[in-house]
Amino acid sequence: METLLLPLLLLVVFYFLLIRPQQKQRREIAQVQSTVSPGARVMTGAGLIGTVVALEGDEVVLEVAPGVTNRYVRRAIMRVIPDEEPAERVTSDEMSDSVSPHVQTDATTRPAADNPDGDETSGTQR
Repeated sequence: METLLLPLLLLVVFYFLLIRPQQKQRREIAQVQSTVSPGARVMTGAGLIGTVVALEGDEVVLEVAPGVTNRYVRRAIMRVIPDEEPAERVTSDEMSDSVSPHVQTDATTRPAADNPDGDETSGTQR
């Protein structure tokens, strides 16, 4: 009897930690997929974000850019993205003040003083 207690306990723990949460998540996704309506912003399983334009049976037409639509199966929709207030836009003047441009240097742009060989095209010493 004691030898059966440990495997039974492991099965119960396995059910509550892995199987039950996964079933709950599957039910939530199925509910989202069945209630999606035109005008909703959604994200597909691949990470594509678009606006639902039309529902045609098991297919959904998503607008991913102005005038660009893609057709997906309804099961590809993983979540609905809630409408948010647009963030304050940063002007180019504000961005240039807060972000300094990154200048990449390599052997071709280094001065001769940094390159002891004097060979400006190679970063290796001879």
